[in-house]
Amino acid sequence: MLKPNDKAPDFALPNNDGAEISLKDFGRKTLIVYFYPKDNTPGCTLEASDFSALLDEFIKKNAVVIGISPDSPKSHQNFIQKHNLKHILLSDPDKKVASLYGAFGKKMMYGKEVMGIIRSTFVIQNGIILHAFYNVRAKAHAQFILDLL
Repeated sequence: MLKPNDKAPDFALPNNDGAEISLKDFGRKTLIVYFYPKDNTPGCTLEASDFSALLDEFIKKNAVVIGISPDSPKSHQNFIQKHNLKHILLSDPDKKVASLYGAFGKKMMYGKEVMGIIRSTFVIQNGIILHAFYNVRAKAHAQFILDLL
């Protein structure tokens, strides 16, 4: 698990259009990178919609919001269109980036331990982790992160 002051693992992943997006692309902006399990599921839709609804407020704070899941770029494209999402979604199908961030591993689901994406959020500035949150709840999480900034 990552913690404050750790170096943020670099990544280069495709967005919904297949264009590669890298951690380095954002310069001095504050990055809000959140990992979520699956497009179009209730909790993930709530979280993505909340981040998107607050995007203008994040932009005012010089922050960029990036959601990452194992879903394909095509799935992300449909998710964005269906829910009118405004922020960046990246595809991590082999879960390598999620693993680097400690956002893939054992978790409890329906009373059983399974391997999967651990809903997690990281606030990154100049390549350094400022805040790391694991096992977050989708409801009101985007507002919590905005208030933190």
